[in-house]
Amino acid sequence: MGHHWYFGCFPKFSLLSILFLPLKSLRFDGYGFSSVLPFLLYIYTSCFSFNFSIPSSIMNPIEINPEQDKVHDADQKIIPNGGWRAGQDGDVEAGKSSENKEDSDSTEVNKTPDSDVAKEADHQINCNGHNKYIPTSKAQVPLPKPEPPKPKMERSQSLSIAESMPLIGKYIRDRSSSFSAAIMNRLSSLKEGSGDFVLKNDSLNFEVTEFKISGVKVIVKLKSEEERLEDQIRGRITLFTKSNCEHSIAARQFFKEKGLRYVEINIDVFTKSGNELMERTASCEVPQIFFNDSLIGGLATLKSLSESGELHEKMKELLGPKCPEEAPKVPVYGINDEEDKEDELVGVVRFLRQSLPIQDRLIKMKMVKSCFAGPDVVEAINNHLDCGRRKGIATAKMMAQKHFIHHVFGENDFENGYHYYRFLEHEPFIMGCFNFRSSTNDNEPKPASFIADRLSKLMFSIVEMDGYVSDDRLHVDYFRISKSEEFRRYIKLTRDLQRINLQLFTPNERLAFFLNLYNAMVIHAVISIGHPEGILDNKAFFLDFQYVIGGYPHSLSIIENGILRNNRKSPFSLTKPFSKEDRRLHLVPMRVNPLIHFGLCKGTRSSPKLRFFTAHNVEDELISAAKDYFQSEGIKIDRELRTVYLTRIIKWFSQDFGGQEKEILEWVLNYLEGRNAKLLKTMLGDGDLITIVYQDYDWSGNL
Repeated sequence: MGHHWYFGCFPKFSLLSILFLPLKSLRFDGYGFSSVLPFLLYIYTSCFSFNFSIPSSIMNPIEINPEQDKVHDADQKIIPNGGWRAGQDGDVEAGKSSENKEDSDSTEVNKTPDSDVAKEADHQINCNGHNKYIPTSKAQVPLPKPEPPKPKMERSQSLSIAESMPLIGKYIRDRSSSFSAAIMNRLSSLKEGSGDFVLKNDSLNFEVTEFKISGVKVIVKLKSEEERLEDQIRGRITLFTKSNCEHSIAARQFFKEKGLRYVEINIDVFTKSGNELMERTASCEVPQIFFNDSLIGGLATLKSLSESGELHEKMKELLGPKCPEEAPKVPVYGINDEEDKEDELVGVVRFLRQSLPIQDRLIKMKMVKSCFAGPDVVEAINNHLDCGRRKGIATAKMMAQKHFIHHVFGENDFENGYHYYRFLEHEPFIMGCFNFRSSTNDNEPKPASFIADRLSKLMFSIVEMDGYVSDDRLHVDYFRISKSEEFRRYIKLTRDLQRINLQLFTPNERLAFFLNLYNAMVIHAVISIGHPEGILDNKAFFLDFQYVIGGYPHSLSIIENGILRNNRKSPFSLTKPFSKEDRRLHLVPMRVNPLIHFGLCKGTRSSPKLRFFTAHNVEDELISAAKDYFQSEGIKIDRELRTVYLTRIIKWFSQDFGGQEKEILEWVLNYLEGRNAKLLKTMLGDGDLITIVYQDYDWSGNL
C-alpha cells in the first residue's frame, strides 16, 4: 500500500519551467533515477495542491508488455530521436497514443525536439539500451488515467554505429576541409619562396615537384607543354588520307607522336568526302590537314611548322575557337554513301519469279529442286515484253550471263530447247554462303576492276588503322575490326561479288584480287565462326566458309588450290577442286606462282603476316613478302650439322617449289639475304648431303 502525501502548503512553480528543466543540471549524488522521482512529483503536484497517493511500486521501473498499444507496422515510421510516429495522421508521436491524443500534458522528457535540453535527455535515454521512462502515479478524479509511453526498440550495436554516422561524417568533412586549406596554403606559400619546396628531379624540367605539408608528402605533376596546348584547343584537326599511301601514314604517325587528337577522313573509304576535298583544295592529293576550317597544307608544311617552332602558335590561333560549321564535315558511320543502280533486267526477273511454274523434278535420275523449263521462260518473257521468240531467247541468255538463272547441271548458259534452269537464290549452295542475305543482289553488277580496287582499299585501311593490326602485322584484333566502319563497308561490298563477271580480269588483276579476297575472307571467317582448333574445325573453316562469287560458290580451299594453285590437290586430299565440267575452270592461271604461299594469311601464328596487294605491283609485293618471311622465321640453317630448318608450308606444297629437295633449296636461295644466303649458297656449292627438317606449324590464332 502506498503512502499518503500532502503538499498543499508549498509554493506553486511554473509548470513549463519544471517540465523543461535540464536534467543534466540536477545532481542527486548517491541516488538512482527512481529515487528522485518523488521529489519531482512533489514539485509537480505542489503547483495544483492535490491529494494523491504514491503507490509502493513507484520505487521500481514498470515492466511494459511489448504487445501493449502496438501500432500497425504500415502506419509507423522511425523518427530521428528513436521514437515512433503514425504514418498517416501523425497522432502517435514519441510516446503519445492515437486514442489519447487529448492527453497532451502528460509528462515526457523527450517531448521538445527544438530544445537543447530535450535533445540531450533523448540522447541519454536512447544510449542506455533499456526502456526506462518516468513512472506515473494513480491520479485522483477528475484527472484521466495516464498511460506509459510506447516502448522504444532495443538498439543493437550496429544501429548505434549507424546513429553515430552523421557525427563521423561531420568529423571527416571538418578534417578534409582543414586538410584542403592546408594544401592551398602550402601551394600559395610556394610562390613566396617557402623553404618546404623540394625539387625532385631537375632533369624533368619542373614537370614533377614534391613538397611536404605537416608530415604529409604530396607530389604534384605539372602538365607538359603538349597537355597545356591540348587544353587550349577547342577546335578540330581534320586529316584527309588515302589507303596504302606513305605520306598519309607519315602524317598519321606525326599526330600520334605529338599526342594530338584528330579526325581522319579516308577518301578511299568515305568516297563522297573525296568530292569535298576536291572542292576545298582543287586537288585530290593527300594528306591534307585542316585546322578548323583553315587549310594548313600537306605533310611537308606540317613538318616545316614543327621544325620552326611555329606549330603551337598556329594551333593556338586557329584551333582556339570552337570548330565552326564551315569546317570539313565528319563522315557519318553506318551510312552508305555509294549509290546502287538496279539491273535493267530486274523487272523481267521479278515477273518470272512470280509467274514461272517452279517445282521439283526428276531429271536424269536425279531429283532437282526448284527448277523450271526453258520453254516456259521464253514464253513468259514474250508475254511480259510483248516481243518475238528471238528476243525472248536473247533476254534469257542475258539473264544467264548475269547469273540470275543457271542450268541445273551447268551444261550451258541458256539454249533453245527443253532444258531446266533455276534462279540463283534456289541453288543448293546459296544458303551456306556468308555474303548472301535472304535474297540475291539485284543491282547492276559493278565492273570487276572497280570491285577489286575497292576491296584492296578497304583492306589497306583496316591494316593501317591504329589498333586493328600490330605494327609488324603478325597480330590482328578481330573484335575491333568487326566493329569498324571499314569492315561494315567490306561486308556490303561482298554482296556485289554475287554476280561479278570474273572473265574481265587481267592476269595480275585476278591474282591480286584472289589474294586479297582470301585474306579478307579469313578475317570474316574468324569473326563469324572463330579460329580452327582441330581437324574438324579446319574443314569447316577452309571448306565450308564460302562466298558466292560470279554465280558460283568459292571457299578458302577453292581459292587457294583451285584458282591460285592451278587446280592442284590440297594436302591430304585425293581429288582436285574442279572437275573437267566445272564452269570455274576459266579462272585457273596458266602456271603456278609459288610466291602466293607467302601472301596468304590463314589467321594462324605460323602464317605469313597479313598483307594486301595492288594489281599493278603484285609480283614485286609477293617477292617482298617471301623475303620478309624467310628473314623472320621461315628458315634456320645449322652449318655444322648441314641441316636446313624450313617452314612446313614448303613441305605441304612441295610440288609448287620443284618437288625435289635440291630444287626446293635452290628456289629458297633466291629469296634469302645476308648470312643465311651465304651459308646456303656455300652448302649447295659443296655438293655434300644437306638435310631438310620441317618446323612444326603453330595453328593457334594470330591474336
